[in-house]
Amino acid sequence: MRFFNQWGRFMMAGAGALAQWEINNAKSIVSSRKKLMLIALMVIPIIIGGIAFADDIGPVLPDLLGGKKAYSPAFYSVGIFFVSIAIGMGAGLITGCIGAGGGFIIAPALMSAGIKGILAVGTDLFHIFAKAIMGSVIHRKLGNVSVPLAVVFLIGAVVGATAGGLINRILYEINPVLSDAFITSVYSLMLGFLGFYALIDFLRSRKAGGGGDAHGGTEGAELGAMSRNLQAINFPPMVKFDQDLVPGGRQISWIFLVLSGALVGLAAGIMGVGGGFLTFPIFVYVLGVSSMTTVGTDIFQIVFTAGFASVSQYAIYGFIFYTLAMGMLIGSLLGIQIGALVTKVVPGITIRGFYAMAVLAGFMNRIFALPGKLGEMGVIPISPAFGSILNDIGIWLFFIVIGGFSVWVIGTFLKNIPALKREEVK
Repeated sequence: MRFFNQWGRFMMAGAGALAQWEINNAKSIVSSRKKLMLIALMVIPIIIGGIAFADDIGPVLPDLLGGKKAYSPAFYSVGIFFVSIAIGMGAGLITGCIGAGGGFIIAPALMSAGIKGILAVGTDLFHIFAKAIMGSVIHRKLGNVSVPLAVVFLIGAVVGATAGGLINRILYEINPVLSDAFITSVYSLMLGFLGFYALIDFLRSRKAGGGGDAHGGTEGAELGAMSRNLQAINFPPMVKFDQDLVPGGRQISWIFLVLSGALVGLAAGIMGVGGGFLTFPIFVYVLGVSSMTTVGTDIFQIVFTAGFASVSQYAIYGFIFYTLAMGMLIGSLLGIQIGALVTKVVPGITIRGFYAMAVLAGFMNRIFALPGKLGEMGVIPISPAFGSILNDIGIWLFFIVIGGFSVWVIGTFLKNIPALKREEVK
């Protein structure tokens, strides 16, 4: 139980830190006319592709926008583009309103919409990379970026992301169903653990009558026992950090940074979530890096890890669905703005309850999809019809919960526009 609580707290903290990066990033993009113009220019090829597709001319362009036809439904259609906007908005509403981990639902949502798992992962990574590049994400206002810390960490992240992408591609070449089953299993474990911890945490907080911290809390410059022990190991070269926060600074062996980076890169390469949800708890609770330094350094690594993984492991192999990525980017930017405003008029405890519900919906979606995929491979005796029924139940549960949450958030926003305007004036 202690292990469950500790790692649940770690993952909640990581989800909160990643969501804060998403919120800051979205605000930076929306407040800049140049960046909004860039997004508009990036969407123009999609519009041109739609015209070409409708007129049965220029068939090459839709193929480029959608990736390889073999990775169905990797083709252009207006419907798919609007579905991607809706998925991005749902994730953005969760991120902005709850302040934690809306990006966790993107890959399950894409897979539920019929996108192959490996294409969903590659597209999600590309979407994160595009958002990171356009947002002003690397500057001192977001924290003290420790370049030596980040560079050594990225050595491991590159290795891990390469391994993660290689695993996904090998499994896909062996059997596309095996690839989907693997990605589904990974998401089931992660979402199940995080969702049940969030639910228990919500019930505990409601019983205690406190709102608590939706992010699971963060550490400042304090050190835990594990961090002290790791920093005491002298295995050169030693990497120094936190010189501005602690007299004389701190240092840790490069090997622990490389291993941590490899773990984060592996998660990013397999799941397509950028790895940011793991970096924060590893840096703060395991390596003993201050939260101030962690925030800036985490943002630094997300840009490079997501960029490297999306381009080198997925894009060059055709596993990027450009149309979907742009739709998700547009939807998430809008959703985050609305969700962030709703937090001003909704009790924190209610938001935490919705977070647990959203993550568990993603868990149910993937766990209900797994039997059918295992049945297709002959791993378990299950009829295709029954596997399809279970999959449909998971999809309906997922979209009903996420759709209901989205309607509630947007409705709350519209209902409270006068109050939000008064608060803005103040």
